[in-house]
Amino acid sequence: VGWELQRSLSPLGELIALDNDSTELCGDFTNLPGLADTIRTVRPDVIVNAAAHTAVDKAESEPALARSINALAPQVLATESAQLGAWLVHYSTDYVFDGSGSTPRVETDPTGPLSEYGRNKLEGEQLIAAANPRHLIFRTSWVYAARGGNFAKTMLRLAQERDKLTVINDQIGAPTGADLLADITAHAIRQVFQQEELTETTAGIYHLVAAGETNWFEYAKHVLAQAKQAQPAIEFKVTDIQPVPTSAFPTPARRPHNSRLNTAKLQRTFGLTLPHWQVGVNRMLAEIL
Repeated sequence: VGWELQRSLSPLGELIALDNDSTELCGDFTNLPGLADTIRTVRPDVIVNAAAHTAVDKAESEPALARSINALAPQVLATESAQLGAWLVHYSTDYVFDGSGSTPRVETDPTGPLSEYGRNKLEGEQLIAAANPRHLIFRTSWVYAARGGNFAKTMLRLAQERDKLTVINDQIGAPTGADLLADITAHAIRQVFQQEELTETTAGIYHLVAAGETNWFEYAKHVLAQAKQAQPAIEFKVTDIQPVPTSAFPTPARRPHNSRLNTAKLQRTFGLTLPHWQVGVNRMLAEIL
């Protein structure tokens, strides 16, 4: 997401991108005083935070580190940006919900995280809202990008190595591209700054995922079929793909079964129509194949 944001935000003004290895300015989310000093030095109009501890299972065994990155550092960003009258854009997750039922969650639905990751992402939301009224929090799910590892790349690799694959089919959500997140972020920021009357009413939490829904099993089948169509010469060893329940793959952190998010508020507020999840996945596959 951070890489895509550098592309999408660059037309809006001067962009300073920081990461954990930045030297002159601090981008280390475990160094809270350093983050505060950086914001006071740069004096930005908008901070867009794409940093997060997203190793969901690892967060169970290192909760202090996960909380620093996902909750306490965002609180620093919110506190310091509020002092400047600046906006803070932050990304959260469907993991703030308990994953029950089958209805897409709206922003005001009760939360109930099942994991350490979900709990500290929820705390991050709450700390931001308390510290800076000028905030946009985008909850998303199943994020992928052409750069780095992702589920589609894993399936393509395994399909060339194994005769049989087993893939979970009882978790439902919408694969969402980092490029889509970045483009909508840029659109929202531009709209907020162009229409001052939106400032107070626009702030808050929004659900931002691609349209439609699927499960990991159907997602895997789509990826392999699309890859074969795009590259007929690709050789898959796999001859059998079987759906299995979440219980077949025990993990330290519990996953929500229902990751559906209702995006009506986002589309209504910012005048958007979100593309179907397959559009973004197909585009990503065309780029990596």
